[in-house]
Amino acid sequence: MFVDGKEMRPIWLDADQRTVKVIDQRLLPHDFIIMDLRTPDETIYAIQEMVVRGAPLIGATAAYGVYLIVVDAPDPAVPEDYLTAESERLKAARPTAVNLAWAVDRMVPKIRAAKTPEAKRAAALAAAEEIVELEADNCRRIGEHGVSLIQEIQDRKQGGPVNLLTHCNAGWLACVEYGTATAPMYVAHEQGIEIHVWVDETRPLNQGARLTAWELGKAGIPHTVVTDNAGGHLMQHGLVDLVITGTDRTTYTGDVANKIGTYLKALAAKDNDIPFYVALPSTTFDWTLADGVHDIPIEERNPDEVRYIQGSDGGTLRNVLVPPEGSPAGNYAFDVTPARLVTGFITERGICRATAADIQRLFPEK
Repeated sequence: MFVDGKEMRPIWLDADQRTVKVIDQRLLPHDFIIMDLRTPDETIYAIQEMVVRGAPLIGATAAYGVYLIVVDAPDPAVPEDYLTAESERLKAARPTAVNLAWAVDRMVPKIRAAKTPEAKRAAALAAAEEIVELEADNCRRIGEHGVSLIQEIQDRKQGGPVNLLTHCNAGWLACVEYGTATAPMYVAHEQGIEIHVWVDETRPLNQGARLTAWELGKAGIPHTVVTDNAGGHLMQHGLVDLVITGTDRTTYTGDVANKIGTYLKALAAKDNDIPFYVALPSTTFDWTLADGVHDIPIEERNPDEVRYIQGSDGGTLRNVLVPPEGSPAGNYAFDVTPARLVTGFITERGICRATAADIQRLFPEK
């Protein structure tokens, strides 16, 4: 994607092939800072502290993290026990996003199969770059398939913009390119389809207000930031034509784990007969889980993310306490939207209903 005319991604490997570069998303949109990751510990920190976030990007970061395990190994031979222990530590960085474990588990066997230190490093680099490019290509295809939904609405409306609503940030910052939920929006914009995006602020970290709004603004896409609880009102008054969100883990039966508050948007969409679609690459499906409501682990993060809010004060970033000093806070990072509330999935292989049978139709090998 492009930022002020410069093509870039949220993650890339430096020319020295020892340093992974990432955009520090905690500071956007007010500060644009690149962070260097040179060790497994720094990679784990970046994932846990949400320097990087979003299921596909977490997977890409994990892939480079495994590469750094090899590069940073005290023994160039990368002993089996060291590789196993460090890989498991990396997989535990965040519990909900399934792409993290998927990427690590895809990387490790290829490194184990290599026989020399040089071969292990080459295998790790090739495998990491393969994952990064796979995630980028998946998102490109999601956009190509999903734009048909927007085109159909425009044809039916016969004038005026197609009003989309999205929650959290499922854009290129959360992926490698294009995004998931935003991919159809970018393609629609490129094709000249008139769209407008309602952007949920997405508390507690305001990933919609900070990140999605920043992305859409850079792309020149009309958008409006709204409070998290405004969606139902907008839907009641005919101001939303289509809801598209991303997901951090989705069961093979169609239950969707996404940023906290997604479930409420799905309920409002259902009540107002508005299509609710989830955009995801196949790497975000959990092919082992059937019951997302009870079996997907829900991350509980530091309550201070709820108690404090970050903003710019005359160009200086500040954290401001909102509730009374002594009030406790809970910080559930995700909720699960049951399949019955999901109109369908937009994947790299096409669009399907949120049922085990139709998901299997697109991915029979799973």
